[in-house]
Amino acid sequence: MSTSPVMACVALGANLGDAVATVQQALRDVAGLPGTQLLKASSLYRSAPYEAQGPDFINAVALLQTQLSPLVLLHALQAIELKSGRERPYKNAPRTLDLDVIFYGDVSLDGPELILPHPRWQERAFVLQPLFEVWPERVSAVQLAAVQNQAIQRINLQDLP
Repeated sequence: MSTSPVMACVALGANLGDAVATVQQALRDVAGLPGTQLLKASSLYRSAPYEAQGPDFINAVALLQTQLSPLVLLHALQAIELKSGRERPYKNAPRTLDLDVIFYGDVSLDGPELILPHPRWQERAFVLQPLFEVWPERVSAVQLAAVQNQAIQRINLQDLP
């Protein structure tokens, strides 16, 4: 673990199985990581696959305060993915759960396992819209306008079966 807590941002998404329940469980699992506190979680959003296939995704963003190093956090998130049945048969395959570290404090990293900030976070409405909900100062109107053609809808959990 690192010595002082760092604010990290994690994007969550799923489009196989009961994606709503999977993302909700993943939020609980992330909140339970050692040395980690869930500060805020966005609403759930439904989005069309972006550069991917399969049914619509359920997405959210979580803001964390963590003492885990970037790679330890990544590996912990990958363990949560595996627990939910994540397989990686090919790039952008449909998935039971996808957890991506978007930001880790102000760290810039370009390694074989992890690039920070996430290299495509600004291109994706399913990251920007929930991120704007929990950390509005991190998302500009220009960034939101650039992804306005990507289909995304906030989910009202009371409307779900």
